[in-house]
Amino acid sequence: MTNRSNSPARLPAFDAAQATTEQKAVLDEILSGPRGNLNGPFLGWIHSPELAQHAQRLGAFCRYKTGLPLRLSELAILVTAARWQAQAEWYIHYPIALEAGVPVEVAEAIRIGGSPSFDNDDDALIYAFASALYDAKRVPDEIYAKAVARFGHAVTINLVGLLGYYALVAMTLNVFDMRAQGQATLPFSE
Repeated sequence: MTNRSNSPARLPAFDAAQATTEQKAVLDEILSGPRGNLNGPFLGWIHSPELAQHAQRLGAFCRYKTGLPLRLSELAILVTAARWQAQAEWYIHYPIALEAGVPVEVAEAIRIGGSPSFDNDDDALIYAFASALYDAKRVPDEIYAKAVARFGHAVTINLVGLLGYYALVAMTLNVFDMRAQGQATLPFSE
């Protein structure tokens, strides 16, 4: 991760050679886990290793074990990234979402704040659920009932956790002006 090149860094540079035992434990767990890289908020969180450890473990669950298919998880992450205009979050998850089956037209409509047209009812439901939660700070009974009927209570709870986790990621990336490794373009204007 890097920060914006036209502004001073908001966090001190992290030197792995100078890492504390706690920081090394977090980094080792991230690098040996399903992610296998530090692209994301991790080098921001590492300055608070206890938060980093709890957050990265929650993130591994939210990304890989919610019970949602990857396409739906990535769709929810794109909605979050767009609502928060999180440059790195979108940059990292956009290609994953497309590879998982999110149509380019849907992703672009989400990115620009438009109204996507869905061919898949599950995609439409995830979008409606996430949008309602972000817009109204609540989920209407009708959308909630559809989510529970389709996914069950546990997966619906996990969806809320996924949205909350990726909002935390977006906040971290935005507050500390973090960019993804290799990111040269910005999906959202600043």
